[in-house]
Amino acid sequence: MRVTIYTDGAARGNPDGPGGYGTILQYVDPTGKLHEREFSAGYKKTTNNRMELMAVIIGLEALNRPCEVDLYSDSKYVIDAFNQHWIDSWLKNNWKNSQKKAVKNIDLWKRLLKAKEQHKVTFHWVKGHDGHPENERCDTLATTAADGGNLLDDCVESL
Repeated sequence: MRVTIYTDGAARGNPDGPGGYGTILQYVDPTGKLHEREFSAGYKKTTNNRMELMAVIIGLEALNRPCEVDLYSDSKYVIDAFNQHWIDSWLKNNWKNSQKKAVKNIDLWKRLLKAKEQHKVTFHWVKGHDGHPENERCDTLATTAADGGNLLDDCVESL
């Protein structure tokens, strides 16, 4: 099955939040009908990068069987980690970057890698705030969640 996932994250008062993510999952069934699902949540304290990662994680975790996934995000942080092979280097160097400092958000990177394991994911970058309809919708989902009064404490889950 081929699935398209669009993601975006937002934090107000970055780096200390609040923040939110927005994810849109789309696929076309064998009859040609488009199916779509939206996900979003907000957190009391977070950063843009954590919300960008959560958007991707939630989209991949929503898939209940192996899929070919085209994932679109305006986050160079997420897209370059895979397309520029940063993640391979981080893993090889025990989660240290090229300056030998600990990579930020290791908890979410590990969760993302676990969610990605069963899928063939192709990462695509889209320019944010450039009129891309699904990216704009994800941004609206993320900012609405960040500005909502129903914020969660933390997005960390045990691995």
